[in-house]
Amino acid sequence: MNYFNVVFFYFQLFLIFVCKLCVHIFTKCLINPNTMFIYAHNGITIASMLDSRRGTKGGKFPVKIRVTFNRDRKYYSTGKSLSIDEWEKLPATKSRAFSEIKSDIQISFDKVKDIIQALEAESSFSFESLNSRLGRCLNDSINSAFKAKIKSLEIEGRAGTQVYYNCALTSFEKFAGENIQFITVNVDWLKRYEKFMLNKSCSYTTIGMYLRAMRALMNDAKRVDVIKESQYPFGMGKYEIPTGSGRKLALTLQQINSIVNYNGNPVTEKYRDLWFFSYLCNGINFTDLIRLKYSNIQNGEICFLRAKTIRTSKVKKEIQATLTPEIKKIIKRWGNPERRPDQYIFPYLNGKESPMEVRSKAQDIIRRTNLRLKEIGDALNIDNLSTYSARHSFATVLKRSGANIAYISESLGHADQKTTENYLASFEKDERIKNAALLTKF
Repeated sequence: MNYFNVVFFYFQLFLIFVCKLCVHIFTKCLINPNTMFIYAHNGITIASMLDSRRGTKGGKFPVKIRVTFNRDRKYYSTGKSLSIDEWEKLPATKSRAFSEIKSDIQISFDKVKDIIQALEAESSFSFESLNSRLGRCLNDSINSAFKAKIKSLEIEGRAGTQVYYNCALTSFEKFAGENIQFITVNVDWLKRYEKFMLNKSCSYTTIGMYLRAMRALMNDAKRVDVIKESQYPFGMGKYEIPTGSGRKLALTLQQINSIVNYNGNPVTEKYRDLWFFSYLCNGINFTDLIRLKYSNIQNGEICFLRAKTIRTSKVKKEIQATLTPEIKKIIKRWGNPERRPDQYIFPYLNGKESPMEVRSKAQDIIRRTNLRLKEIGDALNIDNLSTYSARHSFATVLKRSGANIAYISESLGHADQKTTENYLASFEKDERIKNAALLTKF
């Protein structure tokens, strides 16, 4: 009996030793599970943690922000190092020095969290885009921020926005050089840039576009504390981005009728019909037009998502355009004869193009169409006839005909009805002139 007691005693000692050894190995070799800050949403988990896989000679380990997504983990430095004992005591510490370390760790945690939440809102989270934005926000150079954004847009396949940001960067560098610091971009700087652009005969529309790109980067910088609220230069009482008055691009029904019935050579008629298709298909832009497939035709309608907003809108709004006899006639005349669901309606793409190649193809077709539209406009005495006038005409003809503003907004694919109202406001000058004349028609 004594023999069994002795064996049992030593077995207990062995179990205690094994348990302590496991705890020691887990503490020393694995990542410390003690996470001080943690956030989880939509399958993405963010945690501040002590990375005890590799320490210094002084027995300290780096504090990192760990991001987990789809079983993949990435680690981002906070610039702080602590011992295991210090890390365990940190949440409850009252020491001023350690409270400052805790605050710095939280700032790093919030920085990563804010960027991830912004990417989630754009439905574009990936580790590539996260790394890009973190690199951008941690650098105090506007130029580096733009380059990181442009790289991110390239990864996301947003060719049009990529080109737009690239043009904005080129413009800012011509004005202020290749090392523009965030803190130097103040109200005075922005006013001088506006004057610089006006002296180059640039329109307020162009100036506004470029400055909205700058504002987007400044918003990111403010969100992650690269600049303070007091240093932010945009908004009421500070610098307000100018808006162009807009050219008169909307046509009357009579003008549209004369364009549709214009007779020219087959090439002119083809591009005229593409313009008419765009007008009838809710003012679809040419990038979306050449991407349409026969599978987009459903139950007597053409259904599609705007490439311009598909990544930036949380709710994906499908646009539906009625398949009218006129649209059917254009497809029959100029469309691909092989009507498989995966076949493009118009024979311009093969499906192997990169986003930049699709954009280049669309730009080429727009250029060709605008050349033919100028020929038609000159013959019919119609100014400013272009591919873009199809979209403006679609919206304005409906408004003048009494269509509900909510219906027009939905047809255009606008997320906010206010956008539609602003969109239409600058194209009613003729209506105002006519109504002003009524005031003195005694």
